[in-house]
Amino acid sequence: MVSREVMAQDLMQYDVLVEAALRRVVHDALVRVSTRGMPGDHHFYITFRTMDPDVVIPEYLREKYPAEMTIVLQHQYDSLQVDDLGFSISLSFNDKREQLRIPFAALNAFADPSVNFGLQFRSGQSAAADGGPAPESKSGPPSLEPEAPESDNGGDSGEKVVALDQFRRK
Repeated sequence: MVSREVMAQDLMQYDVLVEAALRRVVHDALVRVSTRGMPGDHHFYITFRTMDPDVVIPEYLREKYPAEMTIVLQHQYDSLQVDDLGFSISLSFNDKREQLRIPFAALNAFADPSVNFGLQFRSGQSAAADGGPAPESKSGPPSLEPEAPESDNGGDSGEKVVALDQFRRK
């Protein structure tokens, strides 16, 4: 006979499956942009953990943003390439072009303010589906306001953010 305690455990790890599915939404949106360009007024705020071991950014940006950084994809970006693990992109910081590599496992948040859409990812457990733990962000919940010099637009306070905690049993 199976005890209630064993039955109460989520052996399917639905939270990990949902995180992976939501990260796939970001993947698919970036693939569309990489093949067709950014449509209409769409633009993305992408917040990621700068100390994730697979994040590749210039050291001066890592020093300026030691926990997390938000980039804005709208008009001024080049060389967007997307694969199953992450994406690389060329952005300007202080008039200098820099190549960044951001794994999907390092994402904290993704937003498209033009349509009030946003996703927030759990730090620490988000990479479990990718084969390893993600480091905790020490700066608290990610801001959807742009922080990188690349950005020229402010956030929309009416953004809808999907937080996985609302789907979890208490």
